[in-house]
Amino acid sequence: MGRSTPSREQSPSLGSLGQWIYEWKDRLPFETLDFAMHLLLSVSALVIYLTDCCASIVPRAGKPAYEYFGSAQHQLKTQQGGSPVRSWEDTSNEERANAVRDAFTFAFDGYWEHCKGQDELLPVSNSCGNSRNNWGASAIDALSTALIMEIQPIVTEILEYVPTVDFTTTATGVSLFETTIRYLAGMLSAYDLLQGPLSHLGPSESAVESLLAQSKDLADSLKFAFETPTGIPANNIFFATHSTDGSTSNGLATIGSLQLEWQRLSDLTGDPTYGSLAQKAESYLLHPEPHWAEPFPGLVGTRVNIDTGEFLDATGGWNGGDDSFYEYLLKMYVYDSSRFSNYSDRWTVAADSAMQHLASNPSSQPQLTFLASFVNTSFVNASQHLTCFDGGSFLLGGQVFGKQEYIDFGLALVDGCHDLYNSTATKIGPEQFSWDSSAVPPDQVDFYDRAGYWITNPVITGDEKYREWAWDAFVAINATTRVGSGFSSISDVTVPGGGSFSNEQESFFFAEVLKYVYLIHAPDEVWNVNFNGANQWVFNTEAHPLKVVGPPV
Repeated sequence: MGRSTPSREQSPSLGSLGQWIYEWKDRLPFETLDFAMHLLLSVSALVIYLTDCCASIVPRAGKPAYEYFGSAQHQLKTQQGGSPVRSWEDTSNEERANAVRDAFTFAFDGYWEHCKGQDELLPVSNSCGNSRNNWGASAIDALSTALIMEIQPIVTEILEYVPTVDFTTTATGVSLFETTIRYLAGMLSAYDLLQGPLSHLGPSESAVESLLAQSKDLADSLKFAFETPTGIPANNIFFATHSTDGSTSNGLATIGSLQLEWQRLSDLTGDPTYGSLAQKAESYLLHPEPHWAEPFPGLVGTRVNIDTGEFLDATGGWNGGDDSFYEYLLKMYVYDSSRFSNYSDRWTVAADSAMQHLASNPSSQPQLTFLASFVNTSFVNASQHLTCFDGGSFLLGGQVFGKQEYIDFGLALVDGCHDLYNSTATKIGPEQFSWDSSAVPPDQVDFYDRAGYWITNPVITGDEKYREWAWDAFVAINATTRVGSGFSSISDVTVPGGGSFSNEQESFFFAEVLKYVYLIHAPDEVWNVNFNGANQWVFNTEAHPLKVVGPPV
């Protein structure tokens, strides 16, 4: 995988989710950027929907200079070994958006200088990694963000690069899920944006059309993954041998997070094949068998047998491995409310069950709300950074269906995730955490009493506090993770300075983290949630906006 942590596609299989967390707890670094993204996802959904942003961004000439951060007028500096410098409290939304824009430019320039065409920058050593098949993951994942930020030079560079990629060949194994959400969605999103509100950024018609052509070529290379007895795809495949890794099962999120991208490709090309493949796989998730695999209405297990379509367990929740299945139930309805109302029905049932059965409050801090996981009908009071998307999902659901109870619950979840940030020395949240009062480690008793949780792995109102929370998170990320030619995840969020650097700048830092914090402070645009009272765009799980085709909701 190119990472020492389980990716979003990995998940607990048979047995206890709690045991899975325990087995991984000593192997996971304290991933910073992914947790930040999920907090920002929830907060951005809140702010973009419920708060009008009154500033306007004045585009800077050429590439913004990263020195903007360090200038005398705009001090946002890295304080090695210490806490973030807090000198931005009185800045405007325009200045903050420009600061995020400059952070993006700095990080991308470091990647482009040292690793153009490779997957990710290793910023400490100025070397490169290729965890995503050496197709240039950071470039394609960054494209929709560069477009939204209107950074013309970077947009042009990436558009010139895309046609040079050969998506029919790679020497390494391919993840259907990761390739879909990063590469396929990144190109489709850019195509939608350049055909629509950002058409002025396209250097030529051929450059724009190459995005769709390359998307089709990539999907054609991937689609043999669906050639199984049920149509449920294998996730790990090999182009050279036209084979899989031999796994007999696939995960809930890796099956259930393909529909938005593959359906969009069908709608753009007029070829129904792509969407049909993803929809057939999804049908087994919408009608789960056996019945015991759905221990609570709408909440299902994690692993599915590829040959039979039957679930293999009743272990799950809204954590990594399951998360984006529930996310896409709602987003497919947003994408086309006329064709996918059955998806929204399943999301509503799952959301209601989560509120009724999974909502949990730590004994030492009962004002906090988290979502527990489940093993059959038993509960595991533990969670992870990936689950922090849940607040944003409930907020979007509340807006779409006009239900205040979803908005209120989403706000409570956002509050809980913010507290994860606010309680650590770095002001950056942990990879995993628990509020199981019966298992608090002796060295974390005081922390549990104060924070309401203990760390198992340290890796929407018009209320401006949510925008401030997002800004505080960005300042902390800049102060603690900026190093060398980019940004790196860190080893320990519980110590000042964050411990050591892991020396990896993931592509989702461009696609998700910086995009979300930028959108929170930038003026409202057509791709924002509930723009002019309706959702005209929908973001995939990697934060790539796709054009809605059905009646806007």
